[in-house]
Amino acid sequence: MTRFLVVPQWQGSPSTRAMTLIDGAEAIAGDLPRSATQRIDVPVEAGEALDTGVRRYSSLARTRDLLAAALESADADGSEGIGVVIGGDCGVAVPAIAAAAARHPRLALVWFDAHGDLHTAETSPSGAFGGMALRAALGDGPLAATHPVAPERTVLVGARDLDPAEDEFVAGSGIRVISTSDLDDPASLADAVSTTGADAVYIHVDLDVLDPAAVTGVGFSVPFGVDAGALTRAVGVLRERLPLAGASISGFAPAVPDAAVDDMGTILRIVGSLA
Repeated sequence: MTRFLVVPQWQGSPSTRAMTLIDGAEAIAGDLPRSATQRIDVPVEAGEALDTGVRRYSSLARTRDLLAAALESADADGSEGIGVVIGGDCGVAVPAIAAAAARHPRLALVWFDAHGDLHTAETSPSGAFGGMALRAALGDGPLAATHPVAPERTVLVGARDLDPAEDEFVAGSGIRVISTSDLDDPASLADAVSTTGADAVYIHVDLDVLDPAAVTGVGFSVPFGVDAGALTRAVGVLRERLPLAGASISGFAPAVPDAAVDDMGTILRIVGSLA
């Protein structure tokens, strides 16, 4: 049975609408089975950078520790099934990726996102951890994953708004890149992951990877995004080839709580593809 961990973290987002990520996470949680859902108590306070170069670092570190403990407890209890983390900003994926990588040293990471999230504290124009989350999952930065994934086993999907520093990192890192148009072939993602030699895969979906016509409740919409059907078909083919070690969804920020219903059909379709 799928286990859901709801983490309404907003402190990693650079958006002026960051706190609406709380509403988004709670809206998704409302459609999940209660018996299989656990909420993580995200700190109320914004937090301090503490000379790390990461805005709101102290609160982000606290949430990381709470989520890591919940994941460790589930593993210790021998809980069966896939763990799916529901954010919040995409920083919530980092502890979950680390937990999956601890179980699967040859883990592949698939990161669906309109943005690269590959900054460090030194290159980030905002200091927001959301823009550093994938880089942290690869082992870099103050909030780096305790068990990182190798860049050569990482596939970035649907990214179309990268800063120059991120482009430079991708070019020299070994990260594989799948474009929006590549997903016209449902097997393209599975083919890319298969070449990494991984024995399991973790999938993260930032909802801004989708085309703005498919979902409106995101902080930073980017045109020419992924079709929801293409995403779920690609995930389906990938799961036929490799076991899913974990997953996360982030970035749902409805303008007002009542607007969440407009996007829930699309979001639950993606949840279903991962659960």
